[in-house]
Amino acid sequence: MEIRIATIHDADAIQKIYAPYVMNTAISFEYEPPDSEELVRRINSTLKDYPYLVAVVDGKIAGYAYAGAYRSRRAYMHTAETSIYVEASQRGKGIGRRLYEELEKKLIPQNVFVLYACVTTTDRNDDEHSTDASIRFHEQMGYSMIGRNDCCGYKFGKWYSVVWMEKVIEERPEKPEPFVPFGKMNTMSL
Repeated sequence: MEIRIATIHDADAIQKIYAPYVMNTAISFEYEPPDSEELVRRINSTLKDYPYLVAVVDGKIAGYAYAGAYRSRRAYMHTAETSIYVEASQRGKGIGRRLYEELEKKLIPQNVFVLYACVTTTDRNDDEHSTDASIRFHEQMGYSMIGRNDCCGYKFGKWYSVVWMEKVIEERPEKPEPFVPFGKMNTMSL
């Protein structure tokens, strides 16, 4: 498995991984899958400030993860929100773990100390659009549940809640150095 920085040439493969999440699950609250052109825009926009990584297995993209601003106010600059998606046939093979580990390695030199994940949850055992697998994954990665927004997303004719999970990846210094945008860092090495 190779973990590398995403490029715009990965947009088609990323779109193929993401579209089923949008169309068939409540994991994403988007209603329509973005096309490759929109994903090119999102990749370029993300890489200015944060890492966007892909996992390549046997020459094909098997998953991707990226970080983004947790909130836009400057005082939040040392925090980031994470997202991760793995192709259905590749789940359970350690791809998600490797992506998140590499993402953290990239974020620490940027002076990011705390990560947040917003994860859809369900109160129904028989919900075909949502499970708590992502919550369990994030817990295994060291995230702790810190909050819940009840019934805040409506999709597939049902209300869904989200939980907020947090992970401290580096001790917060008393006087941190400023956030360093990813685009200003040496992005050639992992």
